[in-house]
Amino acid sequence: MTAVSASAQPSETPVNPSAGQTLEKAGAENFPVAPFFLPAAWRGDLMAVYGFARLVDDAGDGDLADPAATARLLGVERTPPATPSDQSGPPTAQETAFRLALLDGLERDLDRVFETALRNAGGSGAGADRPRHPLLSALVPLVDRHGLTPEPFRRLIEANRVDQTTARYATYDDLIGYCTLSADPVGRLVLAIAGVSTPERIELSDAVCSGLQVVEHLQDVAEDLSHGRIYLPAEDLARFGVTEADLAAPSANGAVRELIAFEVERARTLLDRGAPLVGTVRGRLRLLLAGFTAGGYAALAAVEDAGYDVLAQQAKPDRRRLAARAAAIFAKGR
Repeated sequence: MTAVSASAQPSETPVNPSAGQTLEKAGAENFPVAPFFLPAAWRGDLMAVYGFARLVDDAGDGDLADPAATARLLGVERTPPATPSDQSGPPTAQETAFRLALLDGLERDLDRVFETALRNAGGSGAGADRPRHPLLSALVPLVDRHGLTPEPFRRLIEANRVDQTTARYATYDDLIGYCTLSADPVGRLVLAIAGVSTPERIELSDAVCSGLQVVEHLQDVAEDLSHGRIYLPAEDLARFGVTEADLAAPSANGAVRELIAFEVERARTLLDRGAPLVGTVRGRLRLLLAGFTAGGYAALAAVEDAGYDVLAQQAKPDRRRLAARAAAIFAKGR
C-alpha cells in the first residue's frame, strides 16, 4: 500500500530540496555527462535526464541531502526515520519503507510530467497538474521536444525498488537483468534525445550501458557491502571460493583478486560488444558516445592498475587516460 497522497496538492510549495547538489554529482561519474562540446540544448537535455536518474538513485540509496523536504514536496505522508540513512549496514525496515514511499512519490510525479506534456501538446497545459519536484519539471520540455515515453524513466525507478528487496544475485544473467532496469534506459534516452534510435543502435547501447553498470559495481564492492548489497553473482563467488567475509576485509586476498579479474573481462566483453555504436553516428554525438564508452574502459584500467584490489580503495579512472581512449574510439568508431 503506497504512502503517497495521490491527489492532494501541498498547501504551499516547499523549499527546493537541494536539486543543485544532486546535479553537482555529475562531476564524479566515470564518463562526461554533458560535456562542453555539445550544443547547449543537448547539454540541458542530458543534464535533465541525469538529474532525474541521480535523484531516483539517491532516493533509493538513502543519499538525499534533505529526504524530509523531498517527501513533503512530493506529497509523501511517510516520514524518514530518526536514525541517519547513511549508517553502515543494510537499511532498517522503516528506512526501506520510507525509500519505497519516496520512489512511489517520484513515479507519481513522473506521471505529472507526461500529463503536463500531453496537455501542452494539446494547447491546454495551463490546467495540468504540474510536476512538484524541480528535477522532474525539467523533463517536461524534453518530452515535448523529443516525444519521449515513460517506459525508460519507469525502469529507473523500478531498479531502485529492486534494490530495496534484492541484495544478492544468484547468477550473472540475474545481474544483467537488473542492468536492463538500472542502466540500459539511460542509453536509450540519449539515443532518443539525439533522434537516432534504431533497433540496432539500441542493442549496442544496451551492451555499453550494462557494461558501464558492471564496471561501477566492481568499483563499489566495498561501499555496496557496507550497505548490505553484493552485486557480484553468487555463482562466481562460489567458483572462486570467495566468502562475504573476504569481501568485508580491508584488502583483497588472492581469491578476491581472481574473481574481480574475471568480472573485469566480462565487463570488457560487454563494452567491446557495444562499442561499434560509436561508428554508427557522426559529429558531436559520436564524440559523446566515445566518451561514455572510454569511461568504462578507463575505469577497468584503474581496477587493473590497483591489482584488482577493489577493497583497499575505490579505483578511479585517470582523466588523461580516459581522454586518450575516447579519442581512439572516436577515430576508429569502436
